[in-house]
Amino acid sequence: MLEKITNTFSDIVRTVSGKSTITEKNIEETVEQIKMALLEADVNLRVVRRFVNATIEEAKGEKVLRAVDPGQQFVKIIYDRIVKMLGDTKVDLQLKEPNSQSVVLLLGLQGAGKTTAAHKLAARLVKNGRRPLLVACDLVRPAAVEQLRQLGEKINVPVYFEDGEKNAVKVAQGGLSFAKKNGYDTVIVDTAGRLQIDEAMMAELVDVKKAVDPVETILVADAMTGQNAVDIAKSFDEQLGLTGVILTKFDSDARGGAALSLKTITNKPILFIGTGEKTEDFEPFHPERIASRILGMGDIVSLVEKAQETVDIEEAQRLEKKMSRGEFSLNDMLDQFERVGKMGSISSLMEMIPGLSGKIDESKIDLGAMKRQKAIIQAMTKKERANHLIIGPSRRKRIARGSGTSVAEVNKLIKQFEKTKLMMKKLTKNKGLRNQLMQQLGN
Repeated sequence: MLEKITNTFSDIVRTVSGKSTITEKNIEETVEQIKMALLEADVNLRVVRRFVNATIEEAKGEKVLRAVDPGQQFVKIIYDRIVKMLGDTKVDLQLKEPNSQSVVLLLGLQGAGKTTAAHKLAARLVKNGRRPLLVACDLVRPAAVEQLRQLGEKINVPVYFEDGEKNAVKVAQGGLSFAKKNGYDTVIVDTAGRLQIDEAMMAELVDVKKAVDPVETILVADAMTGQNAVDIAKSFDEQLGLTGVILTKFDSDARGGAALSLKTITNKPILFIGTGEKTEDFEPFHPERIASRILGMGDIVSLVEKAQETVDIEEAQRLEKKMSRGEFSLNDMLDQFERVGKMGSISSLMEMIPGLSGKIDESKIDLGAMKRQKAIIQAMTKKERANHLIIGPSRRKRIARGSGTSVAEVNKLIKQFEKTKLMMKKLTKNKGLRNQLMQQLGN
């Protein structure tokens, strides 16, 4: 995610933040590097000029040149300018109260990921306590309706469609009526796209918008298309009046041109970013967090939020008690593997840890190791998972065959489990001792 620009900006930040004095020459040289990095990232030229001029003007003031720590102050200015370029603050969906009906109209070119984004948005709304209905109005792309039906089924969200109907406006109106009768408070309308903008597509979308009167008209754009995504957003906005943008394939965008240009050029906020293929790989867009990632400062807040989404507090407390009693089993280890997997890819997690982004070669990480370990545990019987001490040589051979691994790998996993179990028991005991000492000191 934004690897190229992150690596360049991280180097700039390290160089600048270490300086005890800052001169006008330092500022000009650094800003020139920033300008080149932004242009290479396919950021709109007008956006680059604004950024450069504003940064130079602010950095050459007394605030930096006479600051106690000028290097850090200069970095703060760069950070603030990037945040402003990305949109200042996070913008939420402007939905009506649940007792009213809210319509979200999704637009975009074919291949941008509208249908996938529709189901991801629906899944997020369910988590937030809404009752969404997906409406299949893409009647142009073959199998688009079937794709939405399958995705809706996957997340247990109903999909409204009309077999054989060729008029998108009629389907949209039918979807609204169905939602009203059945108590669905949020209607997400998935519309047809084309390989490029044309009059027929725009005319249909204008008619659909008039028919459904949406509270949000959102463009779904491919982040990897760079400045082209900005041009597409301008065209849609001129004819349909956008309220926001969802950027898909953000995890594959090494440059960042779309994200860094969109808000300044279109004045429309980026609402969400697609960060992977899974349903849960869909995040609200936080300008300050993305700016922090770009500067190589990580994003601990998002990392903690991801962890909170996958960890149940009561379950964590139950596990802690088991560990303190030495009852941590291979079943528990398998459960932890599952939770880590839900948090996302290794690379996406590393980007959130300060100083790690771009510093670890993912190709050297054995990404298949956890899969093999999961397969080994899954090949065990319930009794073996509950008590690893019964797993003798013959059982280990059977488990290796069943998991498609070797006996050596089975042995390695069991040794790793024993070390983990011992370490966890010590940690929980130490925590208990610390708590007792704190209570005594408090008394």
